[in-house]
Amino acid sequence: MSMGTLDPVEFLRGALEIPSPSGEERLVAEYLAEGMAKLGMRAFVDEADNARGQIGQGPIQVVLLGHIDTVPGVIPVRLQDGKLFGRGAVDAKGPFVAMIFAAASLPEETLDRLTLHLVGATEEEVPSSKGARFVAGRLRPDYVVIGEPSGWEGITLGYKGRLLVKVRREKDQFHSAHHEPNAAEELISYFVAIKAWAEAMNVGQKAFDQVQYTLRDFRVHPAELKQAAEMFFDLRLPPRLPPEEAIRHLTAYAPPTLELEFFGREIPYLGPKDTPLTRALRLGIRKAGGRPVFKLKTGTSDMNVLAPHWKAPMVAYGPGDSTLDHTPYEHVAVGEFLKGIEALRKALQVLAEAPAPS
Repeated sequence: MSMGTLDPVEFLRGALEIPSPSGEERLVAEYLAEGMAKLGMRAFVDEADNARGQIGQGPIQVVLLGHIDTVPGVIPVRLQDGKLFGRGAVDAKGPFVAMIFAAASLPEETLDRLTLHLVGATEEEVPSSKGARFVAGRLRPDYVVIGEPSGWEGITLGYKGRLLVKVRREKDQFHSAHHEPNAAEELISYFVAIKAWAEAMNVGQKAFDQVQYTLRDFRVHPAELKQAAEMFFDLRLPPRLPPEEAIRHLTAYAPPTLELEFFGREIPYLGPKDTPLTRALRLGIRKAGGRPVFKLKTGTSDMNVLAPHWKAPMVAYGPGDSTLDHTPYEHVAVGEFLKGIEALRKALQVLAEAPAPS
C-alpha cells in the first residue's frame, strides 16, 4: 500500500496547526479522517468525534488507538533544527499520525492477514475519556496498541491507575482568637495525614509501585456566617492499590465532618512481557535498527480505560519523549518520528505472521 502524495511530517504539521483541546477535537478529527481516506482507508468521524480509519481484510483484528486532544496552551508550530514543535507533537498526535502512516504503508500480503482499526480518540486528557469509552464496546480486538510516547525504541507495558479527590469543609464562623481549627486548617491536617499514609505505603517500593499524590487546588471562600474551604488532589495508584481500595483508606483517615467526593477512577494496568504483540514490536524495533526496551509509566492513558473491556494483549507505543508532555517546549525529532513509523510497520508485518487467535 502506497502512502500516496502525503508526506508524514507535513501531515503531522497540519494536525498540530489545528488546535484541539479536550472537547474541541472535531476539526482535527475531520483533517485526520480526510488524510486516512487519501491513504486508501475507509475513514470517518464517529459520534464521539473520534477520527476513525479501517484498512485490511484479514482475520486478525488490531486496534491502533491514540488520542488527538491536547492540554490547553498554544505552542507555535515550527520545524527547527530537525525538530517539529507544537502542542500534541508528542502527546499524542505524533504517535497517532505515526500509526496512520505505518498502517498505510503495509504490503497487501500483510493486509490479507490483518484488519486494522485506527482510532484518534477524544477527551483523553480529561477524566471523561469520551473517545475510548465510545469504542470500548464497539470493537473486539485481538491486539491493541495505544499511541503514547514511549520513544521509538520503547514499549510501554503498564500505566498506574488514578483517583481524583475533592474534599470540602464548611462550619460556622467564629472569631480567629478561638482555639478551634478553622475549615482550611482541618483540610490541611487531612492532607498531611494522607501524605504520611502514602509515604508509609511507599517505603522500599520502586517508582511504579509507589502511591503518588499531588495537591491540585486549595480554596478558602470568604466567610460571613459560614466558613468554607475546598481542596482537590489526585493520586496515582500502583497495581497493588486499585481505586476502590484507595477510597477505603482515604475515607478511614477522614473525620466525619469532611465531605469527600471521588471521581476519575482509573484501574492500574500492567501487561505481560511475552505475547505475540510484544515479540512483534521487539522484532520490528530491531529491524528498524533499534534496541527495544520495556517501560512502565507513572501516569495514566486510555490503556487504563480499555484494559477492563479488552482482554487482548495491549501495549503503548509511539515516537517522542514523554518528558516533553504538557511542556512549553513540546516537540518531536523528525528522525524519531520517522523511525517510529518504520518500526511499527515492521512490527505489524511480524504480527501478521502469527497464528490468528481462535
